[in-house]
Amino acid sequence: MGELPGLNENEILNLQRLKHRYLSYMEEDEISEGTVNIIMLHPLLDVMGLCDLPLRIRGEKFLKIEAIGEEENEAKILQGRIDALVVRDRFWIVIIESKEYGFSVSRGVPQTLAYMMGNPFPETPIFGMITNGEEYIFIKVVRGEINEYGLSDLFSISNSLHNGLTEAMQVLKQLVIARD
Repeated sequence: MGELPGLNENEILNLQRLKHRYLSYMEEDEISEGTVNIIMLHPLLDVMGLCDLPLRIRGEKFLKIEAIGEEENEAKILQGRIDALVVRDRFWIVIIESKEYGFSVSRGVPQTLAYMMGNPFPETPIFGMITNGEEYIFIKVVRGEINEYGLSDLFSISNSLHNGLTEAMQVLKQLVIARD
């Protein structure tokens, strides 16, 4: 992806505020998925400009996918709801699956991949992000004869060397810029 774009002063200040908010909630008690959505996910989408045109938020989108199991060779129906979906025209920029505090984001990869495979425009790459508020990981899916996916590094608010939230938002900003 190359060098990541910088963040402006307002974005940095808002991300610091959100990081402090998350850590304050974390000190008090466990954080549910609903709380992560309210205190982190929705504010992050706003700070990064992902709520404004030409992007559109599609929350709680229901997906139903028929999959063929390799072992049983029979069809299975996978269904669920995407926590937030930011789309631009026919390109899905990010699917966000938030998991509650203490739930590793890597455990959300299979569910998010299943959602991403439900993209009705298979000729277009799709990018996703999974977060539990503390950790962030990005996924890219390219569909074709052979479906391929890749995972980013794990970004964490708890990383003492770097502000993982800032780095994750730089990746998110790069995905948005790359599509403009």
